[in-house]
Amino acid sequence: MNKPQILIVEDDNAVANLISATLETQDYAYKRAATGAGAVMEALSCKPDVVLLDLGLPDMDGVEIIKKIRSWSNMPIIVVSARSEDFDKVSALDAGADDYLTKPFSVDELLARLRVALRRVRYDGDRIGEESSTYENGDMRIDYSAGCVYISDVEIHLTPIEYKLLCLLAKNTGKVLTHNYILKEVWGSPTASDVSSLRVYMATLRRKLEKNSNGVQYIQTHVGIGYRMLRITNK
Repeated sequence: MNKPQILIVEDDNAVANLISATLETQDYAYKRAATGAGAVMEALSCKPDVVLLDLGLPDMDGVEIIKKIRSWSNMPIIVVSARSEDFDKVSALDAGADDYLTKPFSVDELLARLRVALRRVRYDGDRIGEESSTYENGDMRIDYSAGCVYISDVEIHLTPIEYKLLCLLAKNTGKVLTHNYILKEVWGSPTASDVSSLRVYMATLRRKLEKNSNGVQYIQTHVGIGYRMLRITNK
């Protein structure tokens, strides 16, 4: 079985060494890059399973690297950065990052985030070539062709907006979607005043899902940033 390939993009040698040593203990293969140009080249050539990306690189901002990779690949990108402001997190996630881990970080948390990303890689790989018109996650099933949603085979009645929100989250399972991204995709034009409306729709959607799923949480709130559809592994 091939080892998962991780690309470490980090210009701080001490941090890069820590991450490298951590990956070795878990039997992951890895490549390293200390510049943005090097990161893009490695991503193109070795096509890693996951990218661990620092934002503060000497030649290029990490957000630009995310945009470049997203122009041709959907490989998971986990930002590992000392930048802790919401603005930086939102910018990275809006650009296409899948997750954001703030330095200093615990090794256990880094490995946990990595496992989530790799599960997504395996799931997406299993779906390649399938022309499925349904989505399944835990006890939830979305029938895209019929426009229906079921929890434990019981249909859940959603409004058109709630259904669009659920489908958007489902098609990006495991990925944090920012308020602006959701507003743009569902309503067409994000404005700050619409964030409160989005929160209301999300609250009613979550109540309907959780009421019928014995409290299973499908949608996770990232305060000040957005929402994420969780992958439910235990049915």
